Amino acid sequence: MSENENTPENQEGAAALQEGQQAQVGFALDRVYVKDLSFESPNSPEVFAKEWDPKFKMDLNTKHKPVTEEVYEVTVCVTLTATVDGMTAYIAEVEQAGIFQVVGVQGLQLAQVLSSNCPSVLFPYLRETMDNLIVKGSFAPAYLAPVNFEAIFANALRKKQKELQEAAATEAEDSTSH
Repeated sequence: MSENENTPENQEGAAALQEGQQAQVGFALDRVYVKDLSFESPNSPEVFAKEWDPKFKMDLNTKHKPVTEEVYEVTVCVTLTATVDGMTAYIAEVEQAGIFQVVGVQGLQLAQVLSSNCPSVLFPYLRETMDNLIVKGSFAPAYLAPVNFEAIFANALRKKQKELQEAAATEAEDSTSH
């Protein structure tokens, strides 16, 4: 008889192994939704007479909060301001949120999942919502470029580590000078 044969014992062992693996680490998207949406065109209809060569300013923020144990709400917010000849054409803001199950992940790895992986999943939804919103305002879609949330997280982590090192060095100097 082969060890790979499909016996009840082997099936139970495989099921137990799968359960053990699932209990270790898990990441799942439960729901995607628009949390907040805003569009203003303060200078319409005058802005429609201008030659459409907009300058864009984009503000990007992410946040997360626990909903229950191992379930988190992650939100990506983009505010996009388009100006033409110094005149604000529109201000569009989208807060795209998602509910994520994150199991068996803690500390820095959890921070990375919530600040990088989850926003990366949500951003394509936000881009689509933003473009639809802008088109409904009678403007050409903005086509937001993809965002590297991993690099943003890594930069924020380096900045925080540098600040902690500088604070420790300052504290060490203060304690030796007294």
